[in-house]
Amino acid sequence: GGLVAEIEKKITEAFEVFDRESNKTVDVREIGCIVRSLGCFPNEAEVQELLAQIEVEEPGGFVHLENFLPVMTKVLLDRRFRPIPEDVILHAFEALDENKCGYISKEDLVKHLTEEGEPFTQEEMEDMLAVALDPETNTLHYRDYRIKLVVDETKTFPFNV
Repeated sequence: GGLVAEIEKKITEAFEVFDRESNKTVDVREIGCIVRSLGCFPNEAEVQELLAQIEVEEPGGFVHLENFLPVMTKVLLDRRFRPIPEDVILHAFEALDENKCGYISKEDLVKHLTEEGEPFTQEEMEDMLAVALDPETNTLHYRDYRIKLVVDETKTFPFNV
């Protein structure tokens, strides 16, 4: 059980980052962030599906570590929600960059991310923009950003399944 123990330790560490009260619970709304911080990128529907498998404490909407752990361990063991391959990301950005100038303005990015397909929450947008935007020009140079976006498998997935 070395692998499982290692995965559980990793999940616990990720969980604790969001466990503001240090009482082994997090707000149900944090689950998506925790899952993503573990190098898995489910869409909103998949996050809901995951939550359906986890006992959520009503009415406060808290998730206990002990309920989250087995579900998330299985996700990592099954390698569900893999990171998006680099070329897919680049392609998506190039599609947005109509003038093919190598960067996208903040407005275009926000408009695209909040209107198309999977809507991002304001918070997710801000997190992403904080990483992505060049503070001086307020534009996203996606060839640079892509490197930050692409999850380095060796880092997020230190165990070979």
